[in-house]
Amino acid sequence: MLPKELPFKGKLHRNLSVERLYAMAVWKNLAQKSNKDALVFHTGKYTGRVPEAKYVIRESSSENNIDWGKNNRPMTIKTFDLLKAKIFHALSVKEELFMEDCYVGADPLYRLSVTVVSENPVYALFAKTMFIPEIDPKKLTFHQPQFTVIHAPSLILDPAKDGTGKDACILLNFAERYVLIAGTSYAGEIKKSIFSVMNYLMPGKNVLPMHCSANYGKDENDAAIFFGLSGTGKTTLSAAKNRTLVGDDEHGWSDHGIFNFEGGCYAKVIRLSRDGEPEIYATTQKFGTLLENVPIHPKTGEIDLNDEFITENTRASYPISSMPHMTRKGTCGHPKHILMLACDAFGILPPVAKLSMEQAMYHFLAGYTAKVAGTESGIKEPQATFSSCFGAPFMPRHPKVYAELLGRRIHEHQVDVWLINTGWTGGPYGTGTRMNLEYTRAIVDAILENRLSKSGFEKDPHFGFLIPKSCADVPSDLLFPRKTWKDPKAYDQKAHELALMFQAHMKQLLPDLEPEILHAGPQA
Repeated sequence: MLPKELPFKGKLHRNLSVERLYAMAVWKNLAQKSNKDALVFHTGKYTGRVPEAKYVIRESSSENNIDWGKNNRPMTIKTFDLLKAKIFHALSVKEELFMEDCYVGADPLYRLSVTVVSENPVYALFAKTMFIPEIDPKKLTFHQPQFTVIHAPSLILDPAKDGTGKDACILLNFAERYVLIAGTSYAGEIKKSIFSVMNYLMPGKNVLPMHCSANYGKDENDAAIFFGLSGTGKTTLSAAKNRTLVGDDEHGWSDHGIFNFEGGCYAKVIRLSRDGEPEIYATTQKFGTLLENVPIHPKTGEIDLNDEFITENTRASYPISSMPHMTRKGTCGHPKHILMLACDAFGILPPVAKLSMEQAMYHFLAGYTAKVAGTESGIKEPQATFSSCFGAPFMPRHPKVYAELLGRRIHEHQVDVWLINTGWTGGPYGTGTRMNLEYTRAIVDAILENRLSKSGFEKDPHFGFLIPKSCADVPSDLLFPRKTWKDPKAYDQKAHELALMFQAHMKQLLPDLEPEILHAGPQA
Protein backbone atom coordinates (compact mmCIF):
# COMPACT_ATOMS: atom_id res chain seq x y z
CA MET A 1 0.00 0.00 0.00
CA LEU A 2 0.95 3.67 0.06
CA PRO A 3 3.65 4.78 2.53
CA LYS A 4 2.19 5.74 5.91
CA GLU A 5 3.87 9.16 5.62
CA LEU A 6 1.72 9.95 2.56
CA PRO A 7 -1.70 10.94 4.01
CA PHE A 8 -3.58 10.48 0.75
CA LYS A 9 -7.41 10.53 0.86
CA GLY A 10 -8.24 10.52 -2.83
CA LYS A 11 -8.77 7.61 -5.20
CA LEU A 12 -5.86 5.19 -5.53
CA HIS A 13 -5.63 3.25 -8.81
CA ARG A 14 -3.52 0.20 -8.08
CA ASN A 15 -2.12 -2.07 -10.82
CA LEU A 16 -4.58 -1.06 -13.52
CA SER A 17 -4.51 -2.94 -16.81
CA VAL A 18 -2.61 -1.55 -19.79
CA GLU A 19 -5.94 -0.81 -21.47
CA ARG A 20 -7.24 1.21 -18.48
CA LEU A 21 -4.02 3.20 -18.16
CA TYR A 22 -4.08 3.95 -21.89
CA ALA A 23 -7.68 5.15 -21.68
CA MET A 24 -7.09 7.33 -18.62
CA ALA A 25 -3.96 8.93 -20.13
CA VAL A 26 -5.86 9.85 -23.31
CA TRP A 27 -9.00 10.98 -21.45
CA LYS A 28 -6.93 13.30 -19.23
CA ASN A 29 -5.13 14.71 -22.31
CA LEU A 30 -1.82 13.50 -20.95
CA ALA A 31 -1.05 11.44 -24.05
CA GLN A 32 -2.33 10.77 -27.57
CA LYS A 33 -2.83 7.50 -29.37
CA SER A 34 -1.03 7.24 -32.70
CA ASN A 35 -2.80 5.92 -35.77
CA LYS A 36 -1.03 2.61 -35.02
CA ASP A 37 -2.20 2.57 -31.36
CA ALA A 38 1.11 3.44 -29.69
CA LEU A 39 0.75 5.93 -26.83
CA VAL A 40 2.62 9.20 -27.47
CA PHE A 41 3.47 11.64 -24.69
CA HIS A 42 5.70 14.69 -24.39
CA THR A 43 7.76 15.59 -21.36
CA GLY A 44 7.99 19.38 -21.63
CA LYS A 45 11.09 21.17 -20.38
CA TYR A 46 13.24 18.12 -19.69
CA THR A 47 13.62 15.66 -22.56
CA GLY A 48 16.48 13.76 -20.94
CA ARG A 49 17.99 13.10 -17.56
CA VAL A 50 18.91 16.04 -15.31
CA PRO A 51 22.24 14.98 -13.73
CA GLU A 52 22.52 18.19 -11.70
CA ALA A 53 19.23 17.34 -9.96
CA LYS A 54 20.25 13.88 -8.76
CA TYR A 55 21.35 13.46 -5.13
CA VAL A 56 22.26 10.60 -2.83
CA ILE A 57 21.32 11.16 0.79
CA ARG A 58 24.38 11.11 3.03
CA GLU A 59 23.53 8.80 5.95
CA SER A 60 25.48 6.40 8.10
CA SER A 61 24.38 3.10 6.55
CA SER A 62 25.73 3.88 3.06
CA GLU A 63 28.01 6.93 3.12
CA ASN A 64 31.26 4.93 3.29
CA ASN A 65 30.24 2.93 0.21
CA ILE A 66 29.36 5.86 -2.06
CA ASP A 67 31.75 7.34 -4.61
CA TRP A 68 30.87 10.94 -3.80
CA GLY A 69 31.24 13.47 -6.60
CA LYS A 70 29.38 14.93 -9.56
CA ASN A 71 27.61 11.63 -10.28
CA ASN A 72 26.68 11.09 -6.63
CA ARG A 73 26.02 14.51 -5.13
CA PRO A 74 25.48 14.39 -1.37
CA MET A 75 22.36 15.78 0.29
CA THR A 76 21.82 16.10 4.03
CA ILE A 77 19.08 14.19 5.82
CA LYS A 78 17.58 17.52 6.90
CA THR A 79 17.21 18.76 3.31
CA PHE A 80 15.83 15.40 2.24
CA ASP A 81 13.23 15.44 4.99
CA LEU A 82 12.04 18.89 3.94
CA LEU A 83 11.79 17.84 0.28
CA LYS A 84 10.04 14.61 1.18
CA ALA A 85 7.45 16.52 3.18
CA LYS A 86 6.91 18.92 0.28
CA ILE A 87 6.56 16.13 -2.29
CA PHE A 88 4.29 14.04 -0.08
CA HIS A 89 2.07 17.05 0.60
CA ALA A 90 1.81 17.82 -3.13
CA LEU A 91 0.65 14.27 -3.84
CA SER A 92 -1.61 14.03 -0.79
CA VAL A 93 -3.96 16.70 -2.16
CA LYS A 94 -4.34 15.09 -5.59
CA GLU A 95 -7.73 13.64 -6.49
CA GLU A 96 -6.16 10.38 -7.61
CA LEU A 97 -2.85 8.56 -7.71
CA PHE A 98 -1.59 5.60 -9.72
CA MET A 99 0.43 2.81 -8.19
CA GLU A 100 2.30 -0.14 -9.73
CA ASP A 101 3.69 -3.09 -7.77
CA CYS A 102 6.51 -4.77 -9.65
CA TYR A 103 9.95 -6.35 -9.48
CA VAL A 104 13.44 -5.67 -10.77
CA GLY A 105 15.59 -8.71 -11.56
CA ALA A 106 14.55 -11.81 -13.48
CA ASP A 107 16.51 -14.11 -11.16
CA PRO A 108 14.38 -14.65 -8.02
CA LEU A 109 17.56 -14.98 -5.93
CA TYR A 110 18.42 -11.32 -6.53
CA ARG A 111 15.00 -9.81 -7.25
CA LEU A 112 14.04 -6.44 -5.76
CA SER A 113 10.39 -5.66 -5.07
CA VAL A 114 9.46 -2.12 -6.07
CA THR A 115 6.36 0.07 -5.87
CA VAL A 116 6.00 3.15 -8.10
CA VAL A 117 3.51 5.85 -7.09
CA SER A 118 2.76 8.63 -9.58
CA GLU A 119 0.21 11.37 -10.11
CA ASN A 120 0.14 10.48 -13.83
CA PRO A 121 -1.17 7.25 -15.41
CA VAL A 122 1.45 7.46 -18.19
CA TYR A 123 4.22 6.76 -15.67
CA ALA A 124 2.35 3.93 -14.02
CA LEU A 125 2.18 2.40 -17.49
CA PHE A 126 5.88 3.11 -17.99
CA ALA A 127 6.67 1.25 -14.74
CA LYS A 128 4.42 -1.65 -15.75
CA THR A 129 6.22 -1.79 -19.12
CA MET A 130 9.83 -1.39 -18.01
CA PHE A 131 9.84 -3.41 -14.80
CA ILE A 132 8.58 -6.94 -14.16
CA PRO A 133 4.91 -6.80 -13.15
CA GLU A 134 3.51 -9.13 -10.53
CA ILE A 135 0.93 -11.32 -12.26
CA ASP A 136 -0.16 -13.43 -9.30
CA PRO A 137 -3.13 -11.62 -7.68
CA LYS A 138 -2.53 -13.42 -4.37
CA LYS A 139 1.04 -12.11 -4.18
CA LEU A 140 -0.09 -8.61 -5.17
CA THR A 141 -2.24 -8.43 -2.07
CA PHE A 142 0.86 -8.88 0.09
CA HIS A 143 3.36 -7.01 -2.09
CA GLN A 144 5.93 -5.45 0.27
CA PRO A 145 8.23 -3.06 -1.59
CA GLN A 146 11.91 -3.06 -0.75
CA PHE A 147 12.14 0.29 -2.53
CA THR A 148 9.42 2.85 -3.27
CA VAL A 149 9.48 5.43 -6.06
CA ILE A 150 7.43 8.55 -5.36
CA HIS A 151 6.88 10.46 -8.60
CA ALA A 152 5.58 14.06 -8.65
CA PRO A 153 6.56 15.48 -12.06
CA SER A 154 4.24 18.51 -11.88
CA LEU A 155 5.83 19.81 -8.64
CA ILE A 156 8.31 22.49 -9.72
CA LEU A 157 10.90 23.24 -7.07
CA ASP A 158 12.61 26.48 -6.11
CA PRO A 159 16.38 25.77 -6.10
CA ALA A 160 17.13 28.68 -3.77
CA LYS A 161 14.58 27.61 -1.16
CA ASP A 162 14.66 23.84 -1.62
CA GLY A 163 18.43 23.36 -1.75
CA THR A 164 18.47 21.74 -5.19
CA GLY A 165 20.61 22.56 -8.19
CA LYS A 166 17.61 22.68 -10.50
CA ASP A 167 13.85 23.11 -10.29
CA ALA A 168 13.69 19.32 -10.25
CA CYS A 169 15.12 16.61 -8.01
CA ILE A 170 15.92 12.91 -8.12
CA LEU A 171 16.72 11.71 -4.60
CA LEU A 172 18.06 8.30 -3.56
CA ASN A 173 17.85 7.39 0.11
CA PHE A 174 19.31 3.93 0.75
CA ALA A 175 18.44 3.98 4.46
CA GLU A 176 14.75 4.83 4.02
CA ARG A 177 14.63 2.96 0.70
CA TYR A 178 13.00 5.79 -1.21
CA VAL A 179 13.47 7.31 -4.64
CA LEU A 180 11.79 10.72 -4.81
CA ILE A 181 11.34 12.43 -8.19
CA ALA A 182 9.86 15.89 -8.69
CA GLY A 183 9.89 18.60 -11.34
CA THR A 184 10.77 16.44 -14.34
CA SER A 185 8.48 14.44 -16.62
CA TYR A 186 11.25 12.51 -18.38
CA ALA A 187 10.33 8.86 -17.82
CA GLY A 188 13.91 7.65 -17.92
CA GLU A 189 14.51 9.10 -14.45
CA ILE A 190 12.30 6.35 -12.98
CA LYS A 191 14.14 3.60 -14.83
CA LYS A 192 17.65 4.88 -14.17
CA SER A 193 17.00 5.63 -10.48
CA ILE A 194 16.08 2.02 -9.85
CA PHE A 195 19.06 0.96 -11.94
CA SER A 196 21.22 3.03 -9.58
CA VAL A 197 19.62 1.23 -6.64
CA MET A 198 20.48 -2.15 -8.16
CA ASN A 199 24.02 -0.95 -8.90
CA TYR A 200 24.42 -0.15 -5.22
CA LEU A 201 22.86 -3.35 -3.86
CA MET A 202 24.14 -6.04 -6.22
CA PRO A 203 27.92 -5.94 -5.51
CA GLY A 204 27.08 -6.77 -1.89
CA LYS A 205 25.55 -9.99 -3.21
CA ASN A 206 28.58 -10.82 -5.42
CA VAL A 207 26.65 -9.77 -8.53
CA LEU A 208 28.12 -7.47 -11.18
CA PRO A 209 25.45 -4.96 -12.28
CA MET A 210 25.95 -3.90 -15.90
CA HIS A 211 24.76 -1.20 -18.29
CA CYS A 212 24.57 -3.59 -21.21
CA SER A 213 22.36 -5.62 -23.51
CA ALA A 214 22.60 -9.41 -23.68
CA ASN A 215 21.56 -12.23 -26.00
CA TYR A 216 22.39 -15.86 -26.72
CA GLY A 217 22.69 -18.12 -29.77
CA LYS A 218 22.07 -21.82 -30.14
CA ASP A 219 21.47 -22.28 -26.41
CA GLU A 220 21.56 -20.32 -23.15
CA ASN A 221 25.28 -21.03 -22.71
CA ASP A 222 26.14 -19.32 -26.00
CA ALA A 223 25.71 -15.86 -24.49
CA ALA A 224 27.13 -12.42 -25.24
CA ILE A 225 27.17 -9.06 -23.45
CA PHE A 226 27.11 -5.69 -25.24
CA PHE A 227 28.42 -2.80 -23.12
CA GLY A 228 27.90 0.75 -24.36
CA LEU A 229 26.65 4.23 -23.59
CA SER A 230 23.42 5.57 -25.05
CA GLY A 231 23.51 5.76 -28.84
CA THR A 232 26.33 3.25 -29.37
CA GLY A 233 24.11 0.40 -30.57
CA LYS A 234 23.40 -1.85 -27.57
CA THR A 235 19.73 -2.25 -28.44
CA THR A 236 20.23 -2.47 -32.21
CA LEU A 237 23.05 -5.03 -32.23
CA SER A 238 21.55 -7.30 -29.58
CA ALA A 239 18.23 -7.52 -31.47
CA ALA A 240 19.37 -10.15 -33.97
CA LYS A 241 17.19 -12.62 -35.84
CA ASN A 242 19.55 -15.53 -35.26
CA ARG A 243 19.88 -14.94 -31.50
CA THR A 244 17.57 -14.75 -28.49
CA LEU A 245 17.33 -11.40 -26.69
CA VAL A 246 17.68 -11.44 -22.90
CA GLY A 247 17.44 -7.68 -22.45
CA ASP A 248 18.56 -4.42 -24.03
CA ASP A 249 20.01 -2.26 -21.23
CA GLU A 250 20.43 -3.50 -17.64
CA HIS A 251 21.67 -6.86 -16.37
CA GLY A 252 23.34 -8.64 -13.49
CA TRP A 253 26.09 -11.26 -13.76
CA SER A 254 26.00 -13.71 -10.86
CA ASP A 255 27.63 -17.05 -10.13
CA HIS A 256 24.73 -18.60 -12.06
CA GLY A 257 24.92 -16.47 -15.20
CA ILE A 258 23.30 -13.34 -16.62
CA PHE A 259 19.85 -12.04 -15.70
CA ASN A 260 17.86 -9.07 -16.97
CA PHE A 261 16.88 -6.40 -14.47
CA GLU A 262 13.92 -5.27 -16.55
CA GLY A 263 10.79 -6.49 -18.27
CA GLY A 264 10.89 -3.98 -21.10
CA CYS A 265 13.11 -2.10 -23.52
CA TYR A 266 13.81 1.63 -23.74
CA ALA A 267 15.19 2.36 -27.20
CA LYS A 268 16.25 5.57 -28.88
CA VAL A 269 14.13 5.90 -32.02
CA ILE A 270 15.36 9.05 -33.74
CA ARG A 271 15.68 8.23 -37.46
CA LEU A 272 14.74 4.62 -36.80
CA SER A 273 14.13 2.85 -40.10
CA ARG A 274 11.96 -0.08 -41.08
CA ASP A 275 14.77 -1.52 -43.22
CA GLY A 276 17.71 -0.96 -40.88
CA GLU A 277 16.11 -2.04 -37.60
CA PRO A 278 12.88 -3.84 -38.53
CA GLU A 279 12.19 -5.51 -35.18
CA ILE A 280 12.52 -2.34 -33.11
CA TYR A 281 10.68 -0.30 -35.74
CA ALA A 282 7.75 -2.71 -35.55
CA THR A 283 7.31 -1.97 -31.84
CA THR A 284 6.62 1.71 -32.64
CA GLN A 285 3.63 0.64 -34.70
CA LYS A 286 1.68 -1.30 -32.10
CA PHE A 287 -0.45 -1.10 -28.99
CA GLY A 288 1.50 -1.34 -25.74
CA THR A 289 4.41 0.89 -26.80
CA LEU A 290 4.97 4.31 -25.25
CA LEU A 291 6.60 6.88 -27.54
CA GLU A 292 8.34 9.65 -25.63
CA ASN A 293 8.79 13.06 -27.29
CA VAL A 294 8.11 11.67 -30.76
CA PRO A 295 6.32 14.29 -32.91
CA ILE A 296 2.75 13.32 -33.76
CA HIS A 297 0.17 14.93 -36.04
CA PRO A 298 -2.65 16.20 -33.78
CA LYS A 299 -5.40 15.16 -36.22
CA THR A 300 -4.17 12.11 -38.13
CA GLY A 301 -2.12 10.55 -35.32
CA GLU A 302 0.82 9.91 -37.65
CA ILE A 303 4.22 9.90 -35.99
CA ASP A 304 7.49 11.10 -37.51
CA LEU A 305 10.53 9.20 -36.25
CA ASN A 306 12.85 11.41 -38.30
CA ASP A 307 11.72 14.66 -36.70
CA GLU A 308 14.15 15.97 -34.06
CA PHE A 309 12.20 19.17 -33.40
CA ILE A 310 11.43 18.22 -29.80
CA THR A 311 14.67 16.38 -29.08
CA GLU A 312 17.25 13.98 -30.52
CA ASN A 313 16.51 11.80 -27.51
CA THR A 314 13.18 10.38 -28.69
CA ARG A 315 12.37 7.08 -27.01
CA ALA A 316 10.17 4.01 -27.26
CA SER A 317 9.43 1.86 -24.24
CA TYR A 318 7.84 -1.50 -24.94
CA PRO A 319 7.50 -4.91 -23.28
CA ILE A 320 10.39 -7.19 -24.17
CA SER A 321 7.74 -9.68 -25.28
CA SER A 322 7.14 -7.36 -28.26
CA MET A 323 10.42 -8.61 -29.72
CA PRO A 324 10.04 -11.76 -31.82
CA HIS A 325 13.29 -13.35 -30.63
CA MET A 326 13.36 -13.06 -26.86
CA THR A 327 13.29 -15.16 -23.73
CA ARG A 328 10.52 -14.67 -21.19
CA LYS A 329 12.81 -16.13 -18.52
CA GLY A 330 15.13 -13.13 -18.70
CA THR A 331 18.15 -15.29 -17.89
CA CYS A 332 20.98 -17.14 -19.65
CA GLY A 333 24.36 -18.66 -18.89
CA HIS A 334 27.77 -17.05 -18.64
CA PRO A 335 28.95 -15.11 -21.71
CA LYS A 336 31.50 -16.39 -24.19
CA HIS A 337 32.05 -12.92 -25.59
CA ILE A 338 31.91 -9.34 -24.30
CA LEU A 339 31.57 -6.53 -26.83
CA MET A 340 32.39 -2.99 -25.68
CA LEU A 341 30.73 -0.49 -28.02
CA ALA A 342 32.03 3.01 -28.73
CA CYS A 343 30.65 5.57 -31.16
CA ASP A 344 33.98 7.19 -32.08
CA ALA A 345 33.18 10.46 -33.86
CA PHE A 346 36.91 11.11 -34.43
CA GLY A 347 37.18 8.18 -36.87
CA ILE A 348 40.23 6.76 -35.06
CA LEU A 349 39.14 3.44 -33.56
CA PRO A 350 38.90 0.40 -35.83
CA PRO A 351 35.52 -1.24 -36.37
CA VAL A 352 36.73 -4.15 -34.24
CA ALA A 353 39.69 -4.98 -32.01
CA LYS A 354 40.43 -7.81 -29.62
CA LEU A 355 41.36 -6.83 -26.07
CA SER A 356 43.59 -8.51 -23.52
CA MET A 357 42.36 -8.87 -19.95
CA GLU A 358 44.20 -5.69 -18.91
CA GLN A 359 42.91 -3.78 -21.94
CA ALA A 360 39.38 -4.95 -21.17
CA MET A 361 39.69 -3.57 -17.64
CA TYR A 362 41.13 -0.29 -18.99
CA HIS A 363 38.38 0.28 -21.54
CA PHE A 364 35.68 -0.73 -19.06
CA LEU A 365 37.00 1.88 -16.62
CA ALA A 366 37.32 4.46 -19.42
CA GLY A 367 33.88 3.88 -20.96
CA TYR A 368 34.67 5.92 -24.07
CA THR A 369 32.34 7.28 -26.73
CA ALA A 370 32.05 10.69 -28.43
CA LYS A 371 29.31 13.28 -28.73
CA VAL A 372 28.75 14.89 -32.12
CA ALA A 373 27.49 18.28 -33.21
CA GLY A 374 23.76 18.76 -32.71
CA THR A 375 23.26 16.30 -29.88
CA GLU A 376 23.65 19.00 -27.21
CA SER A 377 23.58 22.77 -27.35
CA GLY A 378 27.03 24.28 -27.80
CA ILE A 379 28.67 21.20 -29.34
CA LYS A 380 30.04 22.15 -32.78
CA GLU A 381 32.66 19.43 -33.22
CA PRO A 382 33.18 15.93 -31.78
CA GLN A 383 33.83 15.75 -28.06
CA ALA A 384 35.29 12.76 -26.25
CA THR A 385 33.05 11.44 -23.50
CA PHE A 386 34.19 9.03 -20.80
CA SER A 387 31.80 7.26 -18.47
CA SER A 388 33.41 4.59 -16.31
CA CYS A 389 31.77 1.17 -16.41
CA PHE A 390 29.79 2.50 -19.40
CA GLY A 391 27.34 4.06 -16.96
CA ALA A 392 29.05 6.30 -14.40
CA PRO A 393 25.94 8.42 -13.62
CA PHE A 394 24.19 5.26 -12.36
CA MET A 395 27.06 3.74 -10.36
CA PRO A 396 26.91 4.76 -6.68
CA ARG A 397 30.04 2.80 -5.73
CA HIS A 398 33.62 3.43 -6.83
CA PRO A 399 34.38 2.24 -10.40
CA LYS A 400 37.01 -0.18 -9.11
CA VAL A 401 34.31 -2.16 -7.27
CA TYR A 402 32.62 -2.96 -10.58
CA ALA A 403 35.88 -3.40 -12.50
CA GLU A 404 37.20 -5.95 -10.02
CA LEU A 405 33.97 -7.94 -10.29
CA LEU A 406 34.21 -7.82 -14.10
CA GLY A 407 37.84 -8.94 -14.11
CA ARG A 408 37.05 -11.84 -11.81
CA ARG A 409 34.18 -12.99 -14.02
CA ILE A 410 36.23 -12.69 -17.24
CA HIS A 411 39.02 -14.74 -15.68
CA GLU A 412 36.72 -17.39 -14.22
CA HIS A 413 34.88 -17.99 -17.49
CA GLN A 414 37.68 -17.26 -19.99
CA VAL A 415 35.61 -14.68 -21.86
CA ASP A 416 36.87 -13.06 -25.08
CA VAL A 417 36.53 -9.26 -25.04
CA TRP A 418 36.19 -7.05 -28.11
CA LEU A 419 36.07 -3.31 -28.77
CA ILE A 420 33.56 -2.30 -31.48
CA ASN A 421 33.47 1.16 -33.09
CA THR A 422 29.97 2.01 -34.33
CA GLY A 423 30.98 5.60 -35.07
CA TRP A 424 32.92 7.15 -37.93
CA THR A 425 35.51 5.96 -40.43
CA GLY A 426 37.54 7.72 -43.12
CA GLY A 427 37.80 10.86 -41.00
CA PRO A 428 36.00 12.57 -38.13
CA TYR A 429 32.36 13.58 -38.04
CA GLY A 430 31.78 16.07 -40.86
CA THR A 431 34.51 14.55 -43.04
CA GLY A 432 34.25 10.80 -42.70
CA THR A 433 31.19 8.55 -42.90
CA ARG A 434 29.24 6.64 -40.26
CA MET A 435 30.16 2.98 -39.99
CA ASN A 436 27.89 0.88 -42.19
CA LEU A 437 25.47 -1.02 -39.92
CA GLU A 438 25.62 -4.11 -42.12
CA TYR A 439 29.41 -4.22 -41.77
CA THR A 440 29.10 -3.91 -37.99
CA ARG A 441 26.54 -6.72 -37.96
CA ALA A 442 28.86 -8.89 -40.07
CA ILE A 443 31.66 -8.26 -37.55
CA VAL A 444 29.41 -9.09 -34.60
CA ASP A 445 28.23 -12.27 -36.33
CA ALA A 446 31.83 -13.33 -36.97
CA ILE A 447 32.70 -12.79 -33.31
CA LEU A 448 29.69 -14.66 -31.95
CA GLU A 449 30.20 -17.53 -34.39
CA ASN A 450 33.84 -17.79 -33.27
CA ARG A 451 35.17 -17.06 -36.77
CA LEU A 452 37.02 -13.81 -36.16
CA SER A 453 39.63 -15.28 -33.81
CA LYS A 454 40.90 -17.43 -36.70
CA SER A 455 41.72 -14.55 -39.06
CA GLY A 456 45.06 -13.48 -37.59
CA PHE A 457 45.75 -10.07 -36.05
CA GLU A 458 47.94 -6.98 -36.26
CA LYS A 459 48.83 -4.82 -33.27
CA ASP A 460 47.59 -1.24 -33.40
CA PRO A 461 50.57 1.14 -32.88
CA HIS A 462 48.59 3.76 -30.98
CA PHE A 463 46.25 1.71 -28.77
CA GLY A 464 48.04 -1.63 -28.54
CA PHE A 465 45.00 -3.82 -29.14
CA LEU A 466 44.80 -6.46 -31.88
CA ILE A 467 43.02 -5.75 -35.18
CA PRO A 468 41.84 -8.76 -37.21
CA LYS A 469 43.37 -8.96 -40.69
CA SER A 470 40.11 -9.96 -42.34
CA CYS A 471 36.41 -10.47 -41.71
CA ALA A 472 33.89 -12.01 -44.09
CA ASP A 473 31.63 -9.46 -45.83
CA VAL A 474 33.72 -6.50 -44.59
CA PRO A 475 36.25 -4.64 -46.81
CA SER A 476 39.75 -5.34 -45.51
CA ASP A 477 40.86 -1.69 -45.64
CA LEU A 478 37.95 -0.72 -43.39
CA LEU A 479 39.43 -2.82 -40.58
CA PHE A 480 42.46 -0.51 -40.42
CA PRO A 481 41.20 3.06 -39.98
CA ARG A 482 44.46 4.72 -41.07
CA LYS A 483 43.91 3.28 -44.55
CA THR A 484 40.48 4.90 -44.79
CA TRP A 485 41.78 8.45 -44.27
CA LYS A 486 42.90 10.48 -47.31
CA ASP A 487 45.77 11.90 -45.25
CA PRO A 488 47.43 9.19 -43.10
CA LYS A 489 49.49 11.82 -41.24
CA ALA A 490 46.28 13.60 -40.23
CA TYR A 491 45.05 10.26 -38.87
CA ASP A 492 48.23 9.83 -36.82
CA GLN A 493 47.88 13.32 -35.37
CA LYS A 494 44.23 12.79 -34.39
CA ALA A 495 45.03 9.33 -32.97
CA HIS A 496 47.73 10.96 -30.83
CA GLU A 497 45.22 13.56 -29.62
CA LEU A 498 42.65 10.90 -28.73
CA ALA A 499 45.26 8.87 -26.86
CA LEU A 500 46.12 11.97 -24.81
CA MET A 501 42.40 12.41 -24.00
CA PHE A 502 42.28 8.84 -22.68
CA GLN A 503 45.40 9.38 -20.58
CA ALA A 504 44.21 12.68 -19.12
CA HIS A 505 40.84 11.21 -18.19
CA MET A 506 42.24 8.11 -16.54
CA LYS A 507 44.83 10.12 -14.61
CA GLN A 508 42.10 12.33 -13.23
CA LEU A 509 39.62 9.52 -12.53
CA LEU A 510 41.97 6.88 -11.18
CA PRO A 511 45.37 8.34 -10.23
CA ASP A 512 46.23 5.13 -8.35
CA LEU A 513 45.31 2.73 -11.15
CA GLU A 514 47.40 -0.44 -11.20
CA PRO A 515 50.39 -0.08 -13.58
CA GLU A 516 49.53 -3.19 -15.61
CA ILE A 517 46.07 -1.76 -16.36
CA LEU A 518 47.29 1.79 -16.92
CA HIS A 519 49.90 0.60 -19.43
CA ALA A 520 47.24 -1.38 -21.28
CA GLY A 521 45.74 1.90 -22.49
CA PRO A 522 46.84 4.02 -25.46
CA GLN A 523 50.41 5.29 -25.34
CA ALA A 524 50.62 8.77 -26.88
